[in-house]
Amino acid sequence: MSIQEYRGVWVLAEHREGELRRVTFELLGKGRELADALGVALAAILLGSGVGEMSRKLIAYGADKVFLADHPELEHYRTDTYARVVAKEVLDRKPEIFIVGATYLGRDLAPRVAQRLNTGLTADCTGLDIDREQRLLVQTRPAFGGNLIATIVTPEHRPQIATVRPRVMKPLAPDPAREGEVIAIPVRLEDKDLRVRVLARVKEARDSVNLEEAELIVAGGSGVGAPERFKVLEDLARELGAELGASRDVVDAGWISSTHQVGQTGKTVSPKLYLACGISGAVQHVAGIRGSEVIVAINSNPEAAIFQVAHYAVVGDLHQIVPALTEKLRQARSHG
Repeated sequence: MSIQEYRGVWVLAEHREGELRRVTFELLGKGRELADALGVALAAILLGSGVGEMSRKLIAYGADKVFLADHPELEHYRTDTYARVVAKEVLDRKPEIFIVGATYLGRDLAPRVAQRLNTGLTADCTGLDIDREQRLLVQTRPAFGGNLIATIVTPEHRPQIATVRPRVMKPLAPDPAREGEVIAIPVRLEDKDLRVRVLARVKEARDSVNLEEAELIVAGGSGVGAPERFKVLEDLARELGAELGASRDVVDAGWISSTHQVGQTGKTVSPKLYLACGISGAVQHVAGIRGSEVIVAINSNPEAAIFQVAHYAVVGDLHQIVPALTEKLRQARSHG
């Protein structure tokens, strides 16, 4: 099969509890850009049960077509069922590019689809572009622990598959008047695809860190001084209703769990406010926070690299500044 026969850009429409996930809109925004550069259509592939009404929203956010696989056995994500349906449709319809969110679901599904199609996969991309001359997807991602940025292309196989980190791409503004085509996919599953059955879903009650969706983040680095001294940041985060983030060096040192890590080798974030306390501003960390609307940096070193990207720079001892800020917030709250 000639690679010239492959045309079009596809994205996986991921949803949960009846709602499309934000990463789907981010992929559509980037997918629209890639499709326009290639002069082809942008399609979303949507799997589930009773999810047809989501098609209209996918079109509003940039899709020209929606391939809809609506079947009771697709109500819950299972590797075998989803991989079979997606791989068959990609094989039959031949898109040249297929992008998937680097979520728990996407990281499980994408390599299975790539293996079935005998093509390559670039995981955890932070950038996608088009080489128009060779009609190649240029995929960039951090490598070697974030110390190197790799540029990857797939010149001899199709489709070109990539998973993309949430929060690194920007969604387009929805256009409810956009028109598109919804194409029903016939779903045929075999017994071997149904080896796993979902009997029940039970939500675990636990403290969670949701940095990727957070609107406010208070983050600390090695300048905090010690793991127990993170308490001043925890107090401020609690007062603000913010998530607690951290730079890679304090995670590596064991001061805080990796679920709090922000940066190229952690979570890419785009909150309304990112408050960086005692963070030097290594390039890997800065790459993970560039999408923030406002960055406020507190550091005792006036030459700290973080100040180069901060909208507001505060030079001083964070252990004096942060508690004072927390107290001001408490006072303001007590006065309504």
